[in-house]
Amino acid sequence: MSKPLVAYYRVSTREQGRSGLGIDAQRAAVTRFAEAEDFEIVAEHVEIETGKGSDALDRRPKLAAALAEACQHGKLCPVAVAKLDRLSRDVHFVSGLMTHRVPFIVAELGADADPFMLHLFAALAQKERALISQRTKAALAAAKARGQALGNPRLSEARAIANAANKAEADAHTAIVAPAIREAQAAGAKSLRQIAAALNARGIATARGGKWEAATVRNILRRSVAQDHTAGS
Repeated sequence: MSKPLVAYYRVSTREQGRSGLGIDAQRAAVTRFAEAEDFEIVAEHVEIETGKGSDALDRRPKLAAALAEACQHGKLCPVAVAKLDRLSRDVHFVSGLMTHRVPFIVAELGADADPFMLHLFAALAQKERALISQRTKAALAAAKARGQALGNPRLSEARAIANAANKAEADAHTAIVAPAIREAQAAGAKSLRQIAAALNARGIATARGGKWEAATVRNILRRSVAQDHTAGS
């Protein structure tokens, strides 16, 4: 008999909500996870709201509704999200959610990620966000000191933040998936195709919420090697 699961999807802007972009990818990731782990999605809640701030739950009635509905299905019914940042990158917010005694599952982390791991990844994401902001401000200040024309400062800052955020998200996803790849290799997966099949079987989604292919596994391995090289330099 399948276990109940309440799905929660969130996008930050009304444009994303109207287009469905982002929500569809999250729904696909959670659905694949549920099928792989024998869960039945008993309800879905879609939120259009920013994830910033440790008090974000006050501005997210759909998340509150998801928590309440999970409780109605019993203490073992989790709330599932595609990626941790759909809950929040704020570690205090994630910690606050744990007080509701409702288990959370992050599809891209797999079913075995316990609350401690969720706290850890949230803390890393929060720290990375702060570092991105610091690096962006430092780069803009250095460019201004050199007399470089910055054009529209808000536009330049937005581009810098977007580029840094994309890189940070890719690096964070690599750090999360790399251990699963090593586990697959230790279990006998030798080729890129075999590793991809192992990740798909575990319900772990790619960064874009899709299925793993040999090429996406190769990209993760290359980025992981680059991260190890940077850390050791």
